[in-house]
Amino acid sequence: MADRLREMKIFSGSAHPEFAQRVSENLRVPLSSAKVSRFSDGEVSVSIEESVRGADVYVIQPTCPPVNENLMELLILIDALKRASAYQINVVMPYFGYARQDRKTRSREPITAKLVANLLEKAGANRVISADLHAGQIQGFFDIPVDHLMAIPLMASYCHKTLKEELKEGKVAVAAPDIGGVVRARRFALQINADLAIVDKRRSYEVANYCEVLEIIGDVRGKTVVMIDDMIDTAGTVSKASEALIKRGAEKVYVCATHGILSGPA
Repeated sequence: MADRLREMKIFSGSAHPEFAQRVSENLRVPLSSAKVSRFSDGEVSVSIEESVRGADVYVIQPTCPPVNENLMELLILIDALKRASAYQINVVMPYFGYARQDRKTRSREPITAKLVANLLEKAGANRVISADLHAGQIQGFFDIPVDHLMAIPLMASYCHKTLKEELKEGKVAVAAPDIGGVVRARRFALQINADLAIVDKRRSYEVANYCEVLEIIGDVRGKTVVMIDDMIDTAGTVSKASEALIKRGAEKVYVCATHGILSGPA
């Protein structure tokens, strides 16, 4: 019972203060005060401006671009809260930077997603809350609880409203932009009762953010295609996949993605 009565505090890093403010307003819990600044050489300086002793603390800091800056700031925030005797430190990072480096694709490569998990735990995190991880198995990199939130129900609800007539006529197909996204696309297709298509692509491991579409698996002729993915970075994958789907007879192509990174040529 005592744990339930612990004071809840919400802190925001500098990655997305607007999101933190909206969370604060929805929960009707005011944002707590933390000063985040930079030394002249770029080092991050954090000062927690109020007591967190014995509190249930939530730190909102997605590791979106600039990834390294925001990740380092998050680690320092966690460390500051731990040293200030916070009872529980819950890290809210909707976008988990380095999630694409979840395995070795060639010899002598790192598994950086695991390294990030280790850093978060070592800094003092007790729980991580993230949304649509690039690879679900990242949850297993942690020895602390991970809440993996999925955007599929929200996207499905939106499609039910905007593609109502097409769905009634059976003229909607859901496309996975690559083989790795098949499970996500299948779940989404079941939610909106649509057919499934798969874009088979080959990614270059020599050139970052480059891929080549090889084949479309499934019938998309005369259909509105909803392509679903966890993120759009440079948009190279979805652009080439969309072109391939149109060439195969798709009438329209919509893209639903949880994380709009939109870097570089995007």
